[in-house]
Amino acid sequence: MTKYSFVLPTGAKEEFLEELSAFGLVDISRSSKPVDDNSEQIMSEIDSTRQRLKELRSGEDQTLKDMRANLSSLEQARLDVLPWGDFDKERLEGFNPHFFSVQEKKFDPALEGRYPLCKVGTENGIVRFVILGDDLPADLKELPAPGHTVREYDDMIARSKGEIKGYEQALHKEAGSIPELEAKEKSLNDRLSLYLASLTSEEAAEGAISVYEGFAPTDKDEELSGKLDTLQGVYWMKEKATVGDRPPIELHNNRFVKMFEPITDMYGRPGYDGFDPTPFISIFFLLFFAMCMGDAAYGIILVIAGLLLRKVKSFASLAPLVVTLGLGTVVVGFFFHTLFSVDLSGWFPESVQKIMVPQKVAGYDGTMVLSIIVGIIHICLAMVVKTICATRSKGFLNSLGIWGWTLLIVGGVTVGATALAGVIDAAATKIIIIIIGVVSALGIFLLNNLHRNPLLNIGAGLWETYNTATGLLGDVLSYLRLYALGLAGSMLGFAFNDLAKMMLGDGGFGWIPFILIEVVGHTLNIAMAALGAFVHPLRLNFLEFFKNSGYEGSGKKYNPLKNQSIQ
Repeated sequence: MTKYSFVLPTGAKEEFLEELSAFGLVDISRSSKPVDDNSEQIMSEIDSTRQRLKELRSGEDQTLKDMRANLSSLEQARLDVLPWGDFDKERLEGFNPHFFSVQEKKFDPALEGRYPLCKVGTENGIVRFVILGDDLPADLKELPAPGHTVREYDDMIARSKGEIKGYEQALHKEAGSIPELEAKEKSLNDRLSLYLASLTSEEAAEGAISVYEGFAPTDKDEELSGKLDTLQGVYWMKEKATVGDRPPIELHNNRFVKMFEPITDMYGRPGYDGFDPTPFISIFFLLFFAMCMGDAAYGIILVIAGLLLRKVKSFASLAPLVVTLGLGTVVVGFFFHTLFSVDLSGWFPESVQKIMVPQKVAGYDGTMVLSIIVGIIHICLAMVVKTICATRSKGFLNSLGIWGWTLLIVGGVTVGATALAGVIDAAATKIIIIIIGVVSALGIFLLNNLHRNPLLNIGAGLWETYNTATGLLGDVLSYLRLYALGLAGSMLGFAFNDLAKMMLGDGGFGWIPFILIEVVGHTLNIAMAALGAFVHPLRLNFLEFFKNSGYEGSGKKYNPLKNQSIQ
């Protein structure tokens, strides 16, 4: 990024920003809070517009909620007064009625002889009665008199239902204004963006001039310089942006990797001196998603769904990603030899079966072993990335501790894998492991900080050893979720298949429930599997990979000031 500074007369701010927005290249720092009454008013309008859009889309607003809550209260109040019957309040005036209830076994029949008492009824072991006048038993606790009769509550409930119905109809009619509200929200956002950009200036010379700061991609220097030279009354300068400037981040990825940039943005873009994790996410998120789905037929359905999404304007941008995830699921489903939860391994010749994931590996489920292997590779790659980034930012000598852990774990895994493959014999493996252990120990326990007392380095190394040993075990086991989710989806699909076969029977009209069960069952299974296949791979990338690679999403997205009306 290139850092640009602009100096101009304060009175020319609005014209300058309009011209700058037409270029669509410069990211002007924006304020994150209302700066004055004007911006606060705009944000208030945006909030109220968004809230109304949310209410209209859901078909329910706060007023309707309050009306329904009031109806529920009336219905509950009616239930509370119902045991007292539909008494006539006017006929009771002057008799001063008092309401009581006691457990049936505690009710004293002698009360009926001593007081003007009227039993209303007995329900669920509770006796309800009314005493007229002011002479009352001292040992009984009086109940509050009912506020309304059953008939009055019925009238109020009927009116409330009518009001709710009328309001729902009005709300439904108002939903037709959603497009206008969406356009209003967009216009307010553009207006606020432009206004806040004007308030990021640093005014000097008693308000006579304003100084702005912005950023633009370095490869656009020549183009932007030519455009800035056309501005009248504006003095500008440029210099290479530094980490301390905290410039915005623009990612440069190919078409395949770019599809996964929204996933990176969910966590946060890298810092200016950090690395872009999107290329790694594009590979492993796709692989993890496909492993969680684990069914070639489900992948084909996702591909079809992605192609259909291209026809829906609001979801068209997601279509390529959905198609890609579907294709990945088809490939992995083939290696897992599964189609609609049916084992396909017997459908192919033995030469093809050899490249599929075996049912058992060393006595364990093949997909479970694969999940662990993939997890180890993922974590090892994260540690290599962390080591490279640390060396680049701190220097080799200040990164010896990280180098020690990477050599120990990644080197140990590599040597172990080659030994199991028979590439090196046991004697050579032993020597290499000893060398790796000694060199790693020097970095971990003695050279982890060259500017600190060696005894403190040993203590820090021991603490790091404890954290790493316990943390890595948990991290590796986290990848078992790939196996568990794939297995759960496969077993559920298998259950639907079995149930459908039972309904099919010996023929006849059994094919109708057979088709219904298969379609509904696998549709539900795909929906649940897709949800898990999105959330859990996201977790493995955001937690396991980012933690072991040292990634911090501290950067902000490059968002140049643009004039929406000319786009």
